[in-house]
Amino acid sequence: MTLCACMSGRETDSCCGPVLAGQPAKTAEALMRARFCAFTSGNMDFLDRTLAPESKDDYDREELKETIENAKPQGLEVRKLEGGQEGDSEGMVEFVARLKVHGEPMAHHERAFFRRENGIWLYVDGEVNPKGQPRHVEKVGRNDPCSCGSGKKYKKCCGA
Repeated sequence: MTLCACMSGRETDSCCGPVLAGQPAKTAEALMRARFCAFTSGNMDFLDRTLAPESKDDYDREELKETIENAKPQGLEVRKLEGGQEGDSEGMVEFVARLKVHGEPMAHHERAFFRRENGIWLYVDGEVNPKGQPRHVEKVGRNDPCSCGSGKKYKKCCGA
């Protein structure tokens, strides 16, 4: 019994093992987790095979291989999923991978985009260190009605 390297808490045989062995991932998240496992074990062929064709132009296999050799995985946190389920053709998985690179802690935060072609999920690209939605703040004037609904002016209510 070996726990999966994707840190799901499940055994490898019931988690990423079948995907790494060649079964298609059922979801975008499953592919992302399997790619993380491939990263941790240096399985370059899996990383190559699950990359969308249009993304291979920017892909530097040797650079990635060097990164893998110097990185020790410390954790994986899935933060957000959009689409990417069994009936979808596209999906997004936002995750944070914690690593030690040359002994120094590092976090790789990515919003990764996936596409399914002929029943097979592929990694398309990712946005590293994605920014959140901008916050919109509505200014309330001192003499405006208070937004709490008290009927008082803001300066006499919540602005006091």
